[in-house]
Amino acid sequence: MNKTLTKPISFAVYLLAAILIFSGCNKGSSATPGAAPVITTTDVVIDAAGTTAHSGGLITSTLTEAVTAYGVCWSTSNQSPTTADSKSTDTVTQVYFTSKITGLTPKTTYYLRAFATTSSGATGYGNTVQFTTSSDLSSAVGTVSTLAGNGSTGFTDGTGANAYFNSPQGISLDASGNLYIADSFNSAIRKVTSAGVVTTVSGTGAIGYLDGPIATAKFYAPQSLVVDASGNIYVADLGNNMIRKITPGGVVSTFAGSGDAGYTNGTGVNATFNSPKGLAIDAQGNIIVADQGNNLIRKITPAGVVSTVAGSTTAGYLDNATSTSAQFNKPDGVAIDAQGNIYVADLLNTAIRKISTAGVVSTYIGNPKLPGLIGDPAGITFDAKGNLFISDQNGRILEITTNKVLLSIAGNATTPGFADGQGASALFNTQQGIIADASGNIWVADNGNNRIRKVVPPSGI
Repeated sequence: MNKTLTKPISFAVYLLAAILIFSGCNKGSSATPGAAPVITTTDVVIDAAGTTAHSGGLITSTLTEAVTAYGVCWSTSNQSPTTADSKSTDTVTQVYFTSKITGLTPKTTYYLRAFATTSSGATGYGNTVQFTTSSDLSSAVGTVSTLAGNGSTGFTDGTGANAYFNSPQGISLDASGNLYIADSFNSAIRKVTSAGVVTTVSGTGAIGYLDGPIATAKFYAPQSLVVDASGNIYVADLGNNMIRKITPGGVVSTFAGSGDAGYTNGTGVNATFNSPKGLAIDAQGNIIVADQGNNLIRKITPAGVVSTVAGSTTAGYLDNATSTSAQFNKPDGVAIDAQGNIYVADLLNTAIRKISTAGVVSTYIGNPKLPGLIGDPAGITFDAKGNLFISDQNGRILEITTNKVLLSIAGNATTPGFADGQGASALFNTQQGIIADASGNIWVADNGNNRIRKVVPPSGI
């Protein structure tokens, strides 16, 4: 079958996308009339200046009467803050909400928890989160350089600027520190050494679908990839709606997916995907897939069994204690923290979402009403210390430190382009995949610049 290669939807900057906000009832624990809602407090993320933070809440009980007020309350002295302390007032529309906390003092410890009040006056409080604002870290930036590629479109192996890529998307690392690139418009998997030597692992430059030896295998717009402990490479083959596998012995096979665009759980080729985008691998060897066309997060076991982790096919923005009742809108990148929680770059919701090990879906940072906070998140990754890095394809590299401080360490959201350098003087162009190496360096597939970039994060944070 002849195929025409066009830009996947994730390449676009979704500034004109219509964001739909869906309300819904949560099927959590039961409640009696007049009872206070049961609510959990979401993570607190602090802005770089140390004067603003972001949090929220999720009501986990079944509501028997209307909620008339909710938000978060905080204090520097009351370890169980109430609405008599400082508080936010958020729009009452859903069983979950995000809150912006302003007027904070740098280098100060706060206690915060979510609250919700019903029409009968019953107020429920979430768990207390203790956090300490940082000193002003607005000047903490990273240093950007270029490892390989020269800005021109092509399909040529070589070293550094003598190598050519065509819309590189995904990026991953093996145990030896070699980078692997999903070179999307070349429909190829490329390898880049630490010295910038680029070779082709598999793919002929022509789109198609063919398993077998790596020299003749074909892909169709691969988007991301991960490498397991045995050296197997798993590829999200978006155009073929499959997850492919490349063994260390040089054989390409279909790990999961029938090739048809659809939504079916099953084993191997009996499962279906719809434009699979981001991949991550957990400690048990399960592959986590951002099934972008289905607005789902899927899981593939080492035996090839595909199941749904979270999402409900309908595009939207909905947190929920029941994971398959939650909604995403074109999920892109995925990452897994040391505790096994899954983080999702929820592209059209301009947010990073969190799926706990218990299956609760919440908003970690961002939401459709604050599109500039996270921008258009594409790739996400954790480093060995637990810092989270986000590739905002508007042109920034963001970091959320282990102390939950949000930093813009490189790039400029208002000026796409190409420049090496420090902080906002460095420029990217619709960059996509991102990965951290063992030394804490960050590697970026700079899609629009056809380059592989290196970011050294600010030290001492």
